[in-house]
Amino acid sequence: MVSTFETDGSLLLARLEIDIPTDLLELALTHRSYSYEHGAIPTNERLEFLGDSILGQAVTVMLYTRFPDLEEGDLAKRRASLVSTVALAEIARGIGLGSFVRLGRGEELTGGRDKASILADTMEAIIGASYLGAGPDAATALVLRLVAPLATAPGHFGISMDPKTSLQELAGHQGLSAPVYELTESGPDHQKVFVATVFVRRPKTDAVVVTATGEGPSKKQAEASAARQAFAALSAAPQAGPAASGPASS
Repeated sequence: MVSTFETDGSLLLARLEIDIPTDLLELALTHRSYSYEHGAIPTNERLEFLGDSILGQAVTVMLYTRFPDLEEGDLAKRRASLVSTVALAEIARGIGLGSFVRLGRGEELTGGRDKASILADTMEAIIGASYLGAGPDAATALVLRLVAPLATAPGHFGISMDPKTSLQELAGHQGLSAPVYELTESGPDHQKVFVATVFVRRPKTDAVVVTATGEGPSKKQAEASAARQAFAALSAAPQAGPAASGPASS
């Protein structure tokens, strides 16, 4: 009798256009929250570590050969955008990866199937599994199928590529002070949750023009999430210089 996982796994592999042994695919889809609730079974974190390296190499070689006129700094920025959590999560959502991830009840109840960090980590784990199960050439081909379409259109992600820098540049363009971040953390060591709040203020009066909050499993991701929210709000608002409408707090 064919198990439900084998059936679902076959559907995912068809979307990925690759063949990975069932045990490896199952491991790649096992989040640590599921492991903690099922006797500390192996998680996808080692595969994630492997996949991260394979992803980086494949993208680096692709950019180097596809864009012979780009300087080293531009190549580095383009690579960072393509291997970012945001890019990988976007790819994962495009193939419906969230519905296949094995999550613990807590993550399930808090929207873990659409969390960028979980989706990106699982995507890397699948790349690692493809390397072990199908070989290096197949793994590289998988990365290129998933990532290459973004390489010629990095603006597709806009602010998501470097949210903190983009927010700082936008604030400066509008004559505002540099964004300031405040950070809190909670949860056990194995499942920390960081919450970042960013404030963008007017110079001189110090009135808050925009504030936004974001969370994530690391300080970096929480601050990036907050910066994306603030960027969107600041972009949509009237120009925040002296002529901006709306009351200023004193």
